[in-house]
Amino acid sequence: MEGDAEYILPTETKYIGEMKDGMFHGQGTLYFPNGSRFDAVWEKGLVVKGTYTFSDGLQYDAENWHYCDSYDRRFYTEICHGLKPAGISQLTNMDPPRKIPPGCYDCGDGFYNPNTRIVKDYNYRFLRNAASLRSKKCWGVDPKVWGEGFQPEEQHRYRPGK
Repeated sequence: MEGDAEYILPTETKYIGEMKDGMFHGQGTLYFPNGSRFDAVWEKGLVVKGTYTFSDGLQYDAENWHYCDSYDRRFYTEICHGLKPAGISQLTNMDPPRKIPPGCYDCGDGFYNPNTRIVKDYNYRFLRNAASLRSKKCWGVDPKVWGEGFQPEEQHRYRPGK
């Protein structure tokens, strides 16, 4: 692929921009299914510089990042639209918050049901099966422990890199 292109990855992430030798090269934007985007200058498939913008419009700034830090714990929507009156809590940046089905967990791109071990997207369409307990480790934590309650006697069995 050469020149201006539109490329959709298996994750439904869409790239619109310049390509050279089948790689992102030049100006281009990645559009993620959750509504966020990454505008970047690419060279042979690697980012030279770029800007990440969350789906709510908040732009990430590596040098001057003050969102939800120890000084200011407000959500971006609270910064833009003000705080709620006393007695009304805002627990997520999304207002009103997403309704999580009973017995499920919000895993960032959908709902995980530990009984069926299936992740469905926010429109309740199948997204993926959860990782096998025997084959994957998640974030350095034994998946037998992750998502099913912490059990210290089992945690010591996990050794990174094994």
